Amino acid sequence: MSCNPPAKFTVNGMARTYTGDPRRSLLDFLRDDLGLCGTKKGCDHGQCGACTVIVDGRRINSCLTLAIMQHGSEITTIEGLGEPDHLSALQRAFIKHDGFQCGYCTPGQICSATAMLEELAQGWPSHVSADLQHIKLSDDELRERMSGNLCRCGAYSNIIAAIREITEATP
Repeated sequence: MSCNPPAKFTVNGMARTYTGDPRRSLLDFLRDDLGLCGTKKGCDHGQCGACTVIVDGRRINSCLTLAIMQHGSEITTIEGLGEPDHLSALQRAFIKHDGFQCGYCTPGQICSATAMLEELAQGWPSHVSADLQHIKLSDDELRERMSGNLCRCGAYSNIIAAIREITEATP
């Protein structure tokens, strides 16, 4: 029996409760307890982005946060963005542009890009935004915004092409 109060949050639209070890990462809880294995454990140090999920609309490395710290949060993993028969537009664009090779980083890339598109819609600048009022969505801008997600296979140009397709389709 745990002495800690339970952490309650929503994962992919479903209410969940965590009562385990307070030192356990969100990544391990998602993978081991909930069976959501789309979120990958890459470096386990917050350096590669393979474990990126969306918490309350913001992208985070799930290996760097504890499950209990997410009490009250809404968490979205790659499984919550689409299903094999109903993929999100970004997931379809990744397939169309071959935005993956081995696919290990792809769930984190897609979660990161999904949240990044929302950041763009809200007008958030990046470190390379020359004009803070009118952000020009160059490839350099997209690369900077996705720089927390590494692809060991080097599919970066295809990832950028997939994201660009979605940004150009959005009015």
